[in-house]
Amino acid sequence: MKKLYLPLLMALVVALSSCNNKLGELSSDYFTVTPQVLEANAGKVPATIDGKFPEKYFNKKAVVEVTPVLRWEGGEAKGQPTVFQGEKVEGNAKTVNYKMGGDYTMKTSFDYVPEMAKSELYLEFKARIGNKDVEIPAVKIADGVISTSEMVEQTLATATPAQSKDAFQRIIKEKYEENIMFLIQQANIRSAELKKAQAFGDEAKNINEAVNKKITDIEINAYASPDGGLDLNTSLAEKRQDNTAKALSKDLKKKEVEANVTTNYEAEDWEGFKELVSKSNIQDKELILRVLSMYSDPEQREQEIKNISSVYKTLADEILPQLRRSRLTLNYEVIGKSDEELSQLAESNPDELNLEELLYAATLTNDPAKQEAIYKAATKKAPQDFRAYNNLGKLAYQAGDLDKAEGYFKKALSIDPNSAETNMNLGLIALTKGDKAAAESYLGKASGAEGLNEALGNLYIEKGQYEQAVSAFGNTKSNSAALAQILAKDYNKAKTTLDNVANPDAYTDYLKAVLGARTNNEAMVTSNLKSAVAKDASLAKKAASDLEFAKYFTNSNFMSIIQ
Repeated sequence: MKKLYLPLLMALVVALSSCNNKLGELSSDYFTVTPQVLEANAGKVPATIDGKFPEKYFNKKAVVEVTPVLRWEGGEAKGQPTVFQGEKVEGNAKTVNYKMGGDYTMKTSFDYVPEMAKSELYLEFKARIGNKDVEIPAVKIADGVISTSEMVEQTLATATPAQSKDAFQRIIKEKYEENIMFLIQQANIRSAELKKAQAFGDEAKNINEAVNKKITDIEINAYASPDGGLDLNTSLAEKRQDNTAKALSKDLKKKEVEANVTTNYEAEDWEGFKELVSKSNIQDKELILRVLSMYSDPEQREQEIKNISSVYKTLADEILPQLRRSRLTLNYEVIGKSDEELSQLAESNPDELNLEELLYAATLTNDPAKQEAIYKAATKKAPQDFRAYNNLGKLAYQAGDLDKAEGYFKKALSIDPNSAETNMNLGLIALTKGDKAAAESYLGKASGAEGLNEALGNLYIEKGQYEQAVSAFGNTKSNSAALAQILAKDYNKAKTTLDNVANPDAYTDYLKAVLGARTNNEAMVTSNLKSAVAKDASLAKKAASDLEFAKYFTNSNFMSIIQ
C-alpha cells in the first residue's frame, strides 16, 4: 500500500521542543492512510490513519485534538476526534513521549452521501500549549471516494421481482363413476341397475359430443363380497364383469359412443371391506380391522370375523351388500381454450375468462400495457386473490414506478401475509430505500420465491458482504451479480456475467468500463463508457468524478467522452 505522508502531528509542531512555545505546520511525511483512495462500503466510508511522532517533537505541555474531516464542494463530514497530550499534561489522553516520539493509529468512518464521490480527507487540529491556543493548519491526507458499491441502487432497478403463478391447466382429467349392484350370489343385472348402466351411457354420450371434452377410456371393475368360498366368489365376480361389459357395450353401440373399455374382476374385495368398516360406526370395528391386519389368508379372515358374532349380522346387512357390484368409471379430459382464444378474450371480453385463465393469458403477451389491463381485470374477478396485485406490482417495479409497485405489493400482502413472492418483492423495495433491516425481514419470509437468491445477493451488497453476494447470485447474469463480482475482485467472472446480461443497459456498459479500469484495459474503458453515455447522458457527469477512472482524467479519449 502506497504511503500518504501527511501532516497531522509531525508538523503538529514542526519544532515542538520542550522549550518551544509554538506548534509548526504539519508535514505528511510521517503518516499513511488505508485505503489510499477512500472507498464506500455498505453505506460507510472507512479509513485507517497511521502516524508517527518523531523524536523530540511533541511539546511536553501540549494538548492536541485531531479530527478527520471529509470535505467536498458545499459540505463536509467529521469523524471521531482523538486527543494526544505531552508528558507534563495531566489527563486521560494518549501521552506522546518527547524524546522517543511514538506511533499511533486512528480509525474513522463516515456515512456515505453521493457528494463524497469527489472529496478529500483532511485532518483538522485544535492545539494548545499550557493555556495558550496554537493554530495548526489542516492537512490533506487522502482523496475520496470510490463509490462503486453504491451503484447497487442503480443495478437494483434491473432486478427481477417474483411473479405469482397461475394454476391454469389446458387439459384437466376428470372421471364419472357409477356402481351396478348385485344380490348375494347373483350375477344378473336387475332392471333398476340396468337403468343406472344406461344413465352411465348417456353421460358418456354427452361427453363424447362435447366440443371441449374427450373420452380416454372406460373401466369396468367387478367384485364379490368376501363371504363365501373363494371359488364361488371368483366365478361370481367374473360373471358380473362379463354381464356388465355386455350390457354397457350394447348401450354404447346404440348411442354411437366409441371408447376403449377395459375389464377386471376381483374375487373378494377385502380392501373395499376395510374401507367401509373404517368409515362406519359399527360396534367392535377396531377389532374387525385388527383381524384384517393379523391374517392374510382370506378363509381365515372370514372365519375370524364370523366368530365375532355380535357384529356379523350388522356386517352382513350393511357392509357386505355394498361390495357386490360392478364399478363403472368413465375417464375423460376437459380441454381448455387455446392460447389464441385466451388472448382474444382477455383483450375483448375478459369477463368470459376465469381467474386462472386471466392470469395465464397475461403471460401470453410481452406488452406491459396489455398485461396490466389483464391483471386489473383479474383483480375485479377475484379481489381476494393476491396474485394479480403482486403481478401488477412487478410491472410497476420494472417500469421504474417504485411507489406504485410498493402500493400493489402491500395490497397483495394484506390479502396473503405469507406470500413468499410478495415478501421478496417488498424486500427489493426496501433495498431501493436503503432499509437493510426491513429488507432482511421481508426476505426472511420469502423462502421458495423464484429469484430469492438474486434479491439476497443485492442485500449482501448493501451490507458490504461481497463474497456472500457472489455466492448468492450463483450463475445469475445481471448487473447486480456483476457488481458483486467486481467488488469481490473476481474480474474474470464479472466479465463473463456482463457479456451475458440478457438486456444490457447503460449501467451494464458502465460496469464494463469500471472493469476495464480495474484491469488496466484502456480500450475497454473508453469503448464501454462511450456506449454507456450514448444510452444515458447523465453517466458522463458521473464518470467525470468517479475515482475508478482517476488515471484517465488526463486521457484525451476519456475526456472527449465525458465532456
